[in-house]
Amino acid sequence: EVQLVESGGGLVQPGGSLRLSCATSGFTFGSAVMNWVRQAPGKGLEWVSTIYSDGTTSTYKNSVKGRFTISRDNAKNTLYLQMNSLKPEDAALCYCTKDAARGQGTQVTVSS
Repeated sequence: EVQLVESGGGLVQPGGSLRLSCATSGFTFGSAVMNWVRQAPGKGLEWVSTIYSDGTTSTYKNSVKGRFTISRDNAKNTLYLQMNSLKPEDAALCYCTKDAARGQGTQVTVSS
């Protein structure tokens, strides 16, 4: 059974940083394409970033390019999202996903 457990969210001021983590189990993490998606209040799910199995290829939503960095540690079966220069519009419930599976999410709040 695929299990994804996100953590690292919180309240941060505009311009601040957070590092999200996603601990995984139940599948071969090192072979999996992984994603971060988010859902702002009252809106649908929005793709943020994807990283391929070897960790060297990644893609980003235009609005987060240059501010967010996705990474993975295949030895620890863990996915990360470093978020810098956070803006109020980045506030959302953030999920890591593998195919259609996602965890419970971790809340990111950006407010002064």
